[in-house]
Amino acid sequence: DRLFFFEIVVAVLFAATIFGLVLVFAVKFRGAQSRPVADDSRLELAWTLIPLGLTMVMFAWGADIYFQGTHPPHDAMEVTVVAKQWMWKFQQPTGPREINTLHVPVGRPVKLLMTSEDVIHSLFIPSFRVKKDVLPGRYTTLWFQATRPGTYHLFCSQYCGAQHSGMIGWVSVLEPSRYEAWLSGRGATAVTPAERGQALFQRVGCVTCHVQAAPQRCPRLEGLYGKTVKLATGQTVIADEGYIRESILEPNAKITAGYQPVMPTFPGQLKEEDVLDLIAYIKS
Repeated sequence: DRLFFFEIVVAVLFAATIFGLVLVFAVKFRGAQSRPVADDSRLELAWTLIPLGLTMVMFAWGADIYFQGTHPPHDAMEVTVVAKQWMWKFQQPTGPREINTLHVPVGRPVKLLMTSEDVIHSLFIPSFRVKKDVLPGRYTTLWFQATRPGTYHLFCSQYCGAQHSGMIGWVSVLEPSRYEAWLSGRGATAVTPAERGQALFQRVGCVTCHVQAAPQRCPRLEGLYGKTVKLATGQTVIADEGYIRESILEPNAKITAGYQPVMPTFPGQLKEEDVLDLIAYIKS
């Protein structure tokens, strides 16, 4: 907001100055004969360097805000989001799931890991000044830190179909004690994403290859998240959420060095929530 107002003030001052001088000169010199004017390098330097300095201030200020907005704090609470025509599905890190309402504690950074089941959506919370497209087939992230308790509008700002205008929700910001009480009220039967992922890991057969005691046909997953993985092509990638998702759904896309492409594929067999649960288990 401060950067925006700074830019507005600069724009208004320059516009007022320029149009004011145009008006003054038009009145003062009406009917005057034109005559040669000597060059003044000081004037040319002034009208070049002053706007340059102001725009560089805007650039540096905006870049700082951009990097802050794209790098969530390491201690941020991670909430997964799955968008679907026409609803928002939120998964709390401790287990409770919500639809179209997200409860968060005041004063704590919250990172949203987002994907879409169908088309492009865009999660927009105007009061927090955050907006990010939510894309099918990949993950995007945004983060915020609410500073005041209250209830705030959440919108989809990307046209996504006939009922796009109804794809709205709320962010309920609670004091930490009230947030813990809300979690306690929902947590009696809640299962964490990592626990669901562990059960799914067993059920779909991942356990037959990806554990220490199994035959070494596939890479071990303990401690994988965040590490550098060397590929059969000689390239390296970071094992983030996107890489793990791709390895589950399209395992032949990036083959780990030293292993054969023997893993079965799972498109159409796992929902987006299932993949997020498996990722949570691998991260744990």
